[in-house]
Amino acid sequence: MAWLDIRSLLLFSAVFRIILIVYGEWQDAHMEVRYTDVDYLVFSDAASLVASGDSPYKRTTYRYSPLLAFLLLPNSFIHQSWGKFLFSSADILVGYFIYYILKLQKVPENLCNYSVVAWLFNPFTFTIGTRGNCEPIVSAMILWIIVCLMKGNVLQSAFWYGLVVHFRIYPIIYSIPIILVLDPNFFPSGQKPVLRNWSAVQKARPGEGNVRLTPVNLLKNIFTRNRLIFGLVSGSVFLFCTGLFYHLYGWEFLHEALLYHLTRTDPRHNFSIYFYHIYLHYGHDISVLEKLVSFLPQFLVQLVLIFSFAQDLPFCLFVQTVTFVAFNKVITAQYFVWFFCLLPLILPWSKMKLKWGGLSCILLWIGAQTHWLMWGYLLEFKGKNVFLQLWIASLMFLAANIFILVMIIHQHKCSSLFKALEYTHSKHAAKLE
Repeated sequence: MAWLDIRSLLLFSAVFRIILIVYGEWQDAHMEVRYTDVDYLVFSDAASLVASGDSPYKRTTYRYSPLLAFLLLPNSFIHQSWGKFLFSSADILVGYFIYYILKLQKVPENLCNYSVVAWLFNPFTFTIGTRGNCEPIVSAMILWIIVCLMKGNVLQSAFWYGLVVHFRIYPIIYSIPIILVLDPNFFPSGQKPVLRNWSAVQKARPGEGNVRLTPVNLLKNIFTRNRLIFGLVSGSVFLFCTGLFYHLYGWEFLHEALLYHLTRTDPRHNFSIYFYHIYLHYGHDISVLEKLVSFLPQFLVQLVLIFSFAQDLPFCLFVQTVTFVAFNKVITAQYFVWFFCLLPLILPWSKMKLKWGGLSCILLWIGAQTHWLMWGYLLEFKGKNVFLQLWIASLMFLAANIFILVMIIHQHKCSSLFKALEYTHSKHAAKLE
């Protein structure tokens, strides 16, 4: 359709988000149930404390980098909705980055636009920023890192990676696939990497042109120039930011912004299968063995996926994030945005049709979540003793996530993001012959 171009999509989505922010202000003032996310109130209070010269960690439950509080300083002297406009702008920027990444891979215009629609008009994503959640900023930085890698700018990608891990600790899981993809076969010394075009992937035989990235391959070439640059720069940025804020706010910053997320347990209901165990043992010491048992499945699944799909970087990051969230000890709805920003990047490579396979997966995922929310409502608002039923609903939600992920993997046409140097040379030699 003629109206479905990137400028129109971005403009319409911007207007739509402005309307939602304005409506949210009205709902907050006139209705019992607030539109604004409770986390936004925490962010705003922390920013107000920083503006007055205090520590943001004087605000109970503020467990983020002080950078977020600094970004929201205008909440105190411009308007209380400044942060919502900032997050929504990042939300729209994610849509543009999705389009830009797909165009770099020569994906047809209509597929690019439909993929952008999957982000910009997803109810989970357009409400997250307008309600005042900071996840779109993280999503924008992650996609920008992918752009930098695709353009061969290792230094800049390393800077942003160090920053995003400081800002929100979970992207640390992307370190191994990024290091793997900085293979000399993809990033030859002194040259920019060559991207594989979408059309070439469609015509290629399964596995053609792919390079198997294995632990042995990594160990043999671990100290390449690009890998050293990425590791040293990203590590330095992370340590600089962490050291600076430790100097300003001390142990309180280190615990609340970083260490807390490694040991976090949530006794209130969340989507995790570990919720019921945490609830039953809340207030008691959890043994090292129990902590290891809960962490081990997540770690093993991550390793298998990384060494299976690292050469297809966007797809690898997507499946990593889905499993990381699904097996995590704490899962809230905002975590879904972590993989929703990566989903549009893999859609053009999927053989799954929306009419049957895609729609079935969507309905299954929404159905499993709705089923969980029903029991969550009975527990939270009606005070019913439905902890066991809620735990069973969590198990069903995990099963639904795993089933859908298996379907996505099965229907995905896996291909290396970059052309391997040896493959490029062999093609060139064949042309000369």
